Amino acid sequence: MEGAASFSDIPGWGLVGIGVTALATTALAQMQPTTARWLAVWIGEAVLAATAGTALLWLKMHRNGRVSAELPITTPARKFFLGLLPAIVAGALLTLSLLEFETIGTVPPALGVPPLIPGLWLTLYGTAIVTAGLHSVRVVPMMGLTFMLLGATALFSSSAVGAWMLALGFGITHIGFGLWIARRHGG
Repeated sequence: MEGAASFSDIPGWGLVGIGVTALATTALAQMQPTTARWLAVWIGEAVLAATAGTALLWLKMHRNGRVSAELPITTPARKFFLGLLPAIVAGALLTLSLLEFETIGTVPPALGVPPLIPGLWLTLYGTAIVTAGLHSVRVVPMMGLTFMLLGATALFSSSAVGAWMLALGFGITHIGFGLWIARRHGG
């Protein structure tokens, strides 16, 4: 019975917090003098967001009585993470393959954004959210589709537009959908 349940424990306020840190990361990344430092700032944000998101999700499940010492993660949560992980790993591998390691220490392209990386991240993150969201409330796949649309825009735009798409996606989109989820699905 639990395996068929919908996953509604996405922490809306956690998404808002992730969005706020992503906006700060966008500004900080743009100040970096090299591609390597730009990438390091964003990787730091990804680690922070993943850690905070996972911890807040677990706390919400624990607060709602869905986890215990015997069952540290629910079946819908496990399905959510298994749907999320493949596209995230693919994004990390493709990021590494797109970087030109011999020029990674040089001055980055316009606004510090390597070409294709913002579109790749947004599209694959959106794909991960849509896939994982198949076991969640309807708003989650909608959020994933929004990320995919922003990613498609970034892929076919300049590096400068890609920088704004990162802010719009990882910042504003997380904040907007986080507020929606917090209001309609409890915190």
